[in-house]
Amino acid sequence: MNESLARLKFAQLEQWLSSQHSARSTLGAVEGTVEIDGRELLRLLLQEHVGRRSSLDFGSVLQVYDASGTAICYAQKRIDTRMIITTVGAIQIARIGYYSPKCVAIHPIDQQLQLPRRCYSYEVQRRTVKMAVQGPFDEAIEIVRESMGIDLPKRSAEEILVDASVDFDNFYNNREIDRSALVDPIIVAAVDCKGIPMVKAELVDADGKVRRGKGQKAQKKKMATVAAVFTQQRYIRTPQEVVDSLFRTEQEPKHSPHKSQCNNKRVWASLTSGKDLFIADVVKEVMRRNKKRDKFLVVVTDGERALQQKIGRTMKSATLILDLIHALEKIWKAAYVFHEEGSIDAQLFVKTRALAILNGKVGQVVKGLRAMVTKRKLTGSKRDVLLGVSNYLYRNRSRMKYHLYLKNGLPIASGSVEGACKNLIKDRMERSGMRWTQRTAEAMVKMRATYLSGDFEDYWQFHVEQEQKRLYSVKWKPLNAK
Repeated sequence: MNESLARLKFAQLEQWLSSQHSARSTLGAVEGTVEIDGRELLRLLLQEHVGRRSSLDFGSVLQVYDASGTAICYAQKRIDTRMIITTVGAIQIARIGYYSPKCVAIHPIDQQLQLPRRCYSYEVQRRTVKMAVQGPFDEAIEIVRESMGIDLPKRSAEEILVDASVDFDNFYNNREIDRSALVDPIIVAAVDCKGIPMVKAELVDADGKVRRGKGQKAQKKKMATVAAVFTQQRYIRTPQEVVDSLFRTEQEPKHSPHKSQCNNKRVWASLTSGKDLFIADVVKEVMRRNKKRDKFLVVVTDGERALQQKIGRTMKSATLILDLIHALEKIWKAAYVFHEEGSIDAQLFVKTRALAILNGKVGQVVKGLRAMVTKRKLTGSKRDVLLGVSNYLYRNRSRMKYHLYLKNGLPIASGSVEGACKNLIKDRMERSGMRWTQRTAEAMVKMRATYLSGDFEDYWQFHVEQEQKRLYSVKWKPLNAK
């Protein structure tokens, strides 16, 4: 019946295209009709194909062994109907179900067709997730509607995303490292934090307080920990080359002929994992790339002491480096105590001290800033700023041996993780009006991480395989009834 319907639909479309009505229509109108009717034709063909396969009979009895090894016979049969929404529309699958008292029914054709748990086919789910990680859910839903003719509720799109993320950790824990990652002598890990705007209900204090006390600020974000791990060749530079690149004018050409590239880069984040667990995950990723223990390990961080201490305890063989850009941000603060923002004098103030820091003279810069407080008799906020900057530099001096890092070709900035914070979180999750639940936010950062790391398609295949194992873990075989 379905085959004749498909033939009839094809004949009707062919006839319409040859009619006077279509001959007077615009190309756009004809294109729209062909798309809609063509999708229906494909749906009918798919329905007919699945109908032939689902009508297969696997015998009168199925035998199943439970966890204890006891054989259970499924001798009751009936036809069950299930709807699956595909990229060309909804199809009905009438399939034989086998039943046994107090046991879950078995539908053999479901396993052969690899049907998903949800009513949406894996291909619909894959396209939905891939579009959702690139832009707002509303835009993804609109694209699904226009390209596939499916009215997908926003709640369903969010649930599909959450389901898709469940195999994230398992995928990366068991993934083989690309051979090219074994060539580079340096493994770099960078860790940072980035806030995600949350819905109001998830910002209530643990004790249930909604009203803030005196001096408390409205917390609109929760911090996610972000990491980037990659390999690279040594990139030897001089302090002057670094300063010239940082303070390059618009007229000066950008020139870095021997710049080292980030290879086999992986970025990811987590809102729910504690920092200890997350850093442990970073360590695992680093160790996976350093199985022979012959690589030089570098970790670039900002000045957060708690984060530095956690990394120091878990990656004792790594060289911890303070991100140069974070250090220079402090110097800019000091510059604005004496000079206007955007002025040449402020730039010269920072440039001079940046060159000194890059030459290993952090102590001199600290002494100079403290001397300014004394000699100029600064008070109030100006004094606090200069002392705060000098204390920051002094506290991090052991991670600011930039003259040695540059000589050994090591990275001195965390641009990779800063870029990860922007690309992974800010560009997708901090758009105007966006608020997230913890559950959806965690799923989004995971799936967006697979996309930005270039692993989305491999991950999706892995996810489908894992879900099939979960859905169809029961082993059965046909058995003739006695």
